[in-house]
Amino acid sequence: MDNMHQRVIAYIDGFNLYFGLRAAGWKRFYWLDLQALVRNLLKAEQELVFTKYFTSRVSYPREKERRQSTFLEALETLNEFRIYYGHYQTNPQSCKKCGNRVMIPSEKMTDVNIAVEILSDAYQDMFDVALLISADSDLTAPVLAIKNLFPNKRIVVAFPPQRHSAQLQRLAHGSLQIGRATLAKSVFPDKVQKADGFILEKPAEWK
Repeated sequence: MDNMHQRVIAYIDGFNLYFGLRAAGWKRFYWLDLQALVRNLLKAEQELVFTKYFTSRVSYPREKERRQSTFLEALETLNEFRIYYGHYQTNPQSCKKCGNRVMIPSEKMTDVNIAVEILSDAYQDMFDVALLISADSDLTAPVLAIKNLFPNKRIVVAFPPQRHSAQLQRLAHGSLQIGRATLAKSVFPDKVQKADGFILEKPAEWK
């Protein structure tokens, strides 16, 4: 790998990032320009060639679905960027105190989708460095596979706020914690214009 020119593809675990921001109480950073975030994490010799964002659409409550849809539309204005969707599955869970059964949604397929993309891109020699934004220890398997199969490629893990995985840190070639200063300079403007001229506005609840 030429140290003066490293091709980087970023793989972003959307819900891991979101829940990290939520745990930190940084709601104002929900309106993130993810392409800018990745670029602000790169070193001088690294070039971002593509960003892949993995998430699932929420369907309720209506206000949350509306805010997410606005954010996803803003992301779709970015170049060299693609969104990969998983899905929600609701599972019954009993309350330990009252015994009532409630349906709890859980996100499915994000880790599988990330694993498929990162391995596929490695096989096609699309990157020199994979930047993984997640602290999901389920992703240790594809990281280990790439280390074994492609010893010349590097995996760097960027942990969302309030998130960490000792397993991922141990396996990766490098790791870092995404801090407040990096997030602060990576947000979209309050108004984002789509290709058709429509103006998307940052949700008032995120200001």
